[in-house]
Amino acid sequence: MKQYLLALDQGTTSSRCIIFDTDGKICSSVQREFAQLFPHDGWVEHDATEIWASQMGVAVEAMLQMGIGAEEIAAIGITNQRETTVIWEKSTGKPIYRAIVWQCRRTAQDCDALRSQGMEEEIRSRTGLLIDPYFSATKLRWILDHVEGAQARAERGELLFGTIDTWLIYCLTGGKVHATDPSNASRTMLFNIHTMQWDQELLKLFRIPEGMLPQVRPSSGDFGVTSARLFGKEIPICGVAGDQQAALFGQCGFARGDVKNTYGTGGFMLMNTGNTPVRSSQGLLSSVGWQIGKDVSYVLEGSVFVCGAVIQWLRDGLGLIKSAAESESLAASVPSSAGVYLVPAFVGLGAPYWDAYARGGIQGLTRATTRAHIVRAALESMAYQTADVLAAMQSDTDATPPALHVDGGASANNLLLQFQSDILGIPLLRPACVESTAWGAASLAGLGAGVFSSPEELRQRWQIEKRFLPARSTKEREALLAGWHRAVERSRRWAEEG
Repeated sequence: MKQYLLALDQGTTSSRCIIFDTDGKICSSVQREFAQLFPHDGWVEHDATEIWASQMGVAVEAMLQMGIGAEEIAAIGITNQRETTVIWEKSTGKPIYRAIVWQCRRTAQDCDALRSQGMEEEIRSRTGLLIDPYFSATKLRWILDHVEGAQARAERGELLFGTIDTWLIYCLTGGKVHATDPSNASRTMLFNIHTMQWDQELLKLFRIPEGMLPQVRPSSGDFGVTSARLFGKEIPICGVAGDQQAALFGQCGFARGDVKNTYGTGGFMLMNTGNTPVRSSQGLLSSVGWQIGKDVSYVLEGSVFVCGAVIQWLRDGLGLIKSAAESESLAASVPSSAGVYLVPAFVGLGAPYWDAYARGGIQGLTRATTRAHIVRAALESMAYQTADVLAAMQSDTDATPPALHVDGGASANNLLLQFQSDILGIPLLRPACVESTAWGAASLAGLGAGVFSSPEELRQRWQIEKRFLPARSTKEREALLAGWHRAVERSRRWAEEG
């Protein structure tokens, strides 16, 4: 009987299931969007029960498309939007509040207070992270503060916390397993990346009972089995990683110095720094990439909050395009953005600025500006933000990568990738399977289940589909970047109070 690997790819705007064969070929793929909730300016929430229902629905549909049963799935791998915070009742599995999404900026003032208390260095030295609303700790604290009785219930052991991977594992196993992996734990601002344990001092600082927190297990290994009632038979869960670390793993970024960029809802660049975390002086983050057995790989990361989401905004918010695919042809209908720059700081700016009070703006508009120019400027904003992150990464490591590996939904856009190569001045490599995130989760599950013997076996299967080579002069590249940086400066600190 043929064996397949099932990847649950739980993203920020949609739940997907991709089933791979053991050669890495996509056999079935189903995706379903779910509601994005914006109760206040800068707030972003999800319904965790809807996430679970949609993820379960696409998994069943993907298996039905192939006509296969649970007995043909060797293992399940999970990859997920990181930092998003869920708290639920231990007795019922019911969330006590909506999931607070990684994009949410409601705790910006709480982070300001932590900085004013002089906690920046302490938190950074332990977690590798900067103090920012992006991470889970202040979101978790907010829920405990704003849901009546939540703190007392947490202290009595009645509530559980998890990022989305933990929530899905809990639901899949019928509440039997409450666990996460180090890649996700290292994004909570509660995990010590040096000791590889929940940090007791930080738990005291945030007043979080340790009993709420999931067990941290290696990224490739045993996360329990699915409840038999879900798929008719138990399926082992053998791989878990946050989406960006999974993408680097899926791109076979196993060696120190390997770099990838994912163009998803956000934009995320990761560099493998080997078995030692790198301390950034450029506003980048140090996190755990993955753990296999006792072997831990670390990454240096720069995060862009709004990348592909700007195209969704053009479609749903402004109505300038009918589909994401239309953005490439419309942008290509003009030779340039004609001096228009769009800074998509809808929820602040991430690396290397870390400005929670920045807001979006469009600069350089004239009477001659058309929707094509605005759409092109939106696409180019992804490339500019990526260039800012790579420049910071190069400064930290004193190294220029020979090429940038790319993936994610927007990496299908040839105009974007060519402009990205032009702005960076280095080649871009797009793999044959751009679903690197899902394949990374499937690969980790395959390793955990014994389908694959080693990461080297995975490397031998990886193939490049297309190379993009830079075609602009240094002078032109620098002029375009200078314009971008002027536009960014005009968007910074826009919503700062006082």
